[in-house]
Amino acid sequence: MQDFAAQLPKAELHLHLEGAVDAETLHELDPATPLEELRALYRYPDFNAFLKTFGAVVTRLARPEDYALVTHRLLERLAAQNVRYAEIIIAAGVVLWKKQEFGPIFDAIHDAARGSPVKVRWILDAVRQFGVEPAWEVARLAAARQDRGVVAIGIGGSEERGPAEWFKDVFAFAKSAGLHLTAHAGESGGPESVWEALVLGAERIGHGIAAVRDPELLRHLRDRDIPLEISITSNLVTGVVARLEDHPIRALYDAGVPIVLNTDDPAMFGCTLTDEYRLAARAFGFSERELRGIAENGFRYGFGWQTEPRP
Repeated sequence: MQDFAAQLPKAELHLHLEGAVDAETLHELDPATPLEELRALYRYPDFNAFLKTFGAVVTRLARPEDYALVTHRLLERLAAQNVRYAEIIIAAGVVLWKKQEFGPIFDAIHDAARGSPVKVRWILDAVRQFGVEPAWEVARLAAARQDRGVVAIGIGGSEERGPAEWFKDVFAFAKSAGLHLTAHAGESGGPESVWEALVLGAERIGHGIAAVRDPELLRHLRDRDIPLEISITSNLVTGVVARLEDHPIRALYDAGVPIVLNTDDPAMFGCTLTDEYRLAARAFGFSERELRGIAENGFRYGFGWQTEPRP
């Protein structure tokens, strides 16, 4: 399994650029801050503490060249794992919250990906708890950059403080502009949060593990071929799943729900995509045949794997 997981061609569909920034890269950007102090940022007892850490990391990305560096480092790590395709989530809503100009930052990220053996597409993410108006701006930014590989918009952050229904008109606009739609849901929230994301038109669900508690939702996801972007280690570290043996990945798979394995925030959770495949085999008994099918799902459900940027 060690060699199989490493050599398996993989795709990742739920990967936050900012969550891939490790303490060492932060220290490279900010050498005046001791490395141990930066490493201490990556300890959090629960999901809300993780969100605060995510914000603390992002605030340290001050310049377009900072974003270029973390993009370059991430793509090096993905290529080393035989990741062939990645849809990388950019926290555009946070960039706006920081009062930074998004255009130069995206230009730097886009240019840093040139020449990478990993085919990359981009998803711009709005922050649920920031409200509707910033989400509108994220949608407009995404729609204007489809010719540069932006394939979708999404909503992340707190499900409880940012109900999906707030973003109905934003998602309708994005869909009419030709963008795909995705949403974090059913991570810290319950099955109803997944239903709400589906009402918005979400074509994939980020996490969605709470769906296991609703048989009707499981059937809906299976019958409508709507995949869940599963991140085992992420769910454990943030505390939304208490113990490894409690994770519902096997039950979701056995119910016929399409799943894709991902890292979510690999630097913040100390994981790699290759190790997520190994973990699925070791802890949940996934066979090589099953894991190969899950890996193929990463390409099958990718919004931009078989398409080129829109002119």
